[in-house]
Amino acid sequence: MKKELLMGTALVTTLGAASVAEAVTATMSGNHQAGVEFDSPEGSVDTNANIYDTNFTVSLSETTDGGMTISSSFKVMDENTKEDYDAGFTLAFTDGSKLDLLNAGNASGSHDISVPSSAGAEGVATTSTNVAPNGLDTGTDATVLGLEYHTASDFLVDGLKMSASISTDTGAAATGTYRVDGHIAVGATYVTDLGDTAVTIGMGFSEADGSITGTAPSSDSGGTHIGVSAVTGDLTVAAGFADVTKAGVSDNGSDEYDATVTKIGVKYVTGDLTFNVGYASGEADDHALAGDDGSDDGLDTTSASVSYAVASGVTAIIGYTSTAATDEGVDVDDGSAWYIGANMAF
Repeated sequence: MKKELLMGTALVTTLGAASVAEAVTATMSGNHQAGVEFDSPEGSVDTNANIYDTNFTVSLSETTDGGMTISSSFKVMDENTKEDYDAGFTLAFTDGSKLDLLNAGNASGSHDISVPSSAGAEGVATTSTNVAPNGLDTGTDATVLGLEYHTASDFLVDGLKMSASISTDTGAAATGTYRVDGHIAVGATYVTDLGDTAVTIGMGFSEADGSITGTAPSSDSGGTHIGVSAVTGDLTVAAGFADVTKAGVSDNGSDEYDATVTKIGVKYVTGDLTFNVGYASGEADDHALAGDDGSDDGLDTTSASVSYAVASGVTAIIGYTSTAATDEGVDVDDGSAWYIGANMAF
């Protein structure tokens, strides 16, 4: 019996030591948003639908004896995709710099300015062949085999932070659909004060090389963007512009386009109320690989919302969006949509 007790004690002690050695700090966060969208497309029947957006994220981190922090995360969602396990690892060093490993090849996107728009979940659907973009970070194709290095704050000059990234091809064989063979990107954010106004300038550049069997693209994916945000007290005003070339688009993945995007938005907070107004205008000349059809797609979006903080972590939202769209120079998919819902975050 004595021998069994000693063996049991040793086993418990070993498991306990292993548990301590392998434990990392885990934190949880997420949200649950639910509401109703009322969609009114021109030339079609009005519809309404329940809109749900639920996210649950677990963040993991631990610090080595040398002071370096190793972190990662995974997410469980209930919107189109049920889970997101593609986060790699981030190494945060004692000098304030960081290195992202795996699925981390987009330094340009890390520095695009957030331009206010409706906080609601409404939108007017456009035809799949309309490729006019509405976002600043649209030409930054990268593969999962990438890494990104972030400098510490105040790099070279006070208020400057930069990052650079690279990714390589996955080794998959080229097919009739464009695939990315490699990608590089750089980005920078500069923060300064002008009197009572905090000004943030963000910019980025990216370029991807790709391949396809048959006709080759006339140019690969890539682009530049620049944006500025000014915050004075409770008022935020932001604007951005992007110039993009992208291959492997449209419904068959064998087209390409040249596009521009302009965005401007305003946010104002007063007490428990937040008001958002935004406008985005995108144009794209899409055509077959190495071709040029001379007809443009367009998408102009105007949106606004009012958010009310009902309680800690609970926000009620009313949003409105209207669109004016063209596909190959023909007016299509104009309309508007309303959204009424609430978001609970933790």
